[in-house]
Amino acid sequence: MLSVEANERLTRVGAGTPMGELMRRYWQPVRPFSQLLDENVIKVRILGEDLVLFRSTTGKLGLIEANCPHRQTGMELGIPDADGLRCAYHGWLMAPSGQCLDTPLEAVDSRFKDKVKVVAYPVREMGGLVWAYMGPGEPPVLPPWDVFMLPNSIRQIGIVEIPCNWLQCHENTGDPAHSVWLHGELFKYVLEKDGNLSGRASDQQMHTLYGRIKTGIGIESLWARPTEHGMEKGMTYSKALGAEADKVTRHSTVIFPNMTQVGSASSIRNEIQIRVPIDDTHTYHIAYGCFSAPEDVPAPKQDIIPWYQTPMHDENGKLILDYVLAQDAAAWWSQGAITDRSKEKLGRTDTPIILLRRQLDQQSRVVEDGGVPMNVFIDPSTVPEILHGGLWDPNASRGNIGTVGQFREAYHKGYGIDDGDRYGPMMPQIIDMMQAIDDARTPQI
Repeated sequence: MLSVEANERLTRVGAGTPMGELMRRYWQPVRPFSQLLDENVIKVRILGEDLVLFRSTTGKLGLIEANCPHRQTGMELGIPDADGLRCAYHGWLMAPSGQCLDTPLEAVDSRFKDKVKVVAYPVREMGGLVWAYMGPGEPPVLPPWDVFMLPNSIRQIGIVEIPCNWLQCHENTGDPAHSVWLHGELFKYVLEKDGNLSGRASDQQMHTLYGRIKTGIGIESLWARPTEHGMEKGMTYSKALGAEADKVTRHSTVIFPNMTQVGSASSIRNEIQIRVPIDDTHTYHIAYGCFSAPEDVPAPKQDIIPWYQTPMHDENGKLILDYVLAQDAAAWWSQGAITDRSKEKLGRTDTPIILLRRQLDQQSRVVEDGGVPMNVFIDPSTVPEILHGGLWDPNASRGNIGTVGQFREAYHKGYGIDDGDRYGPMMPQIIDMMQAIDDARTPQI
């Protein structure tokens, strides 16, 4: 459990709060770039601040405060200009820097505009996402994490807004044991209740729900340890306790402060989930999928990385629970807007969560002491072209198709329906690529 005060430190994200100041030291993804191509001007809320993201007619990106400094009209109604965004009310032109460039209804020789400036944050595009730096001083390096940079890949971006605090979402990655029930027994129950178990999960060796239920057999202990860029964790199994063998398994990787990586740079499917705090009680959740092929199987070229919604409810308002990410999201928001961790009773499965919380608290205190927290890269010369936050074996060959538990690498066998990827616009191309990889790996008779 945490004290009420400790819980406040880790959950509140407004300016001046310990976690809010920590989060502001990092580039945070604001929206998919492809969404900005369609909408040009988007009102956003991030870290408790209301802002407007825009793209000028010449392609300049800007992120400025939400209201015009003239009469406080919402800039989400603004008109893109070559040099910035004009207020729809009186035409005041705001540059991406926040500087007012034109007040067209003032006197021709007026210098009034030079005195007007609004809050503005640097924004950049990387990997099909628009990133913003909302912290003090010069922006640090935008880290080129491998999922955004890997060659010969198909990408798509799943988005959902979740009505709860960001930490409830992020603590999921510190919980390697939850799959047994949330993605195993619950998944089975939902399919049974809907009459879909035999149709969706007839192969008990391959379907993810059966594999996840088996992960609960023979657990001896859980482990967690810090890494260079965050933490890793997993479970130790004992044959004497019923496991098939004595073994140690590894769960997804935590990339500090608010990312988790499922898979690795050597996997066909490599996903980073980013838990972006909208404010204290809402989270902008990004499931960024990267599907990579070996060199002998060319991936289709993408000029634009598309985005899509990963819904929590169907068109009738019924809760969706028949895919993995929706199961996770339900477990998060059902805790309430902000979990009262002073009431929790932790057990052995929570060992990694304790480490995750400790890292957040420690790094927030580094910021309070004027230091540079983990994964903030100041010197570009120290950052490689591709930065690996989790597992990476440069000698590993992609193409581990069809193995037990790897349902996310067997979408060509019908398992794409079991996670949020199923809503993605690139699924036909992903399925074709997985089939091509499988064909390339199958010995020819």
